[in-house]
Amino acid sequence: MTVASTLLIAAGLFLGAGAYSFWKQELPRGVVVLLGVGAAMCLVAGALRLEVWN
Repeated sequence: MTVASTLLIAAGLFLGAGAYSFWKQELPRGVVVLLGVGAAMCLVAGALRLEVWN
């Protein structure tokens, strides 16, 4: 596991937790969707950077 993949996965989990928290607080849907999309992109990018795929 490289440093970049670790950071991307950690950022994705952080953004995902923020999206969940904002959803529970009933903040605007656009903010929650934006955080959710960012979290998904970070998690996918981190997973693709894992050395398992090489």
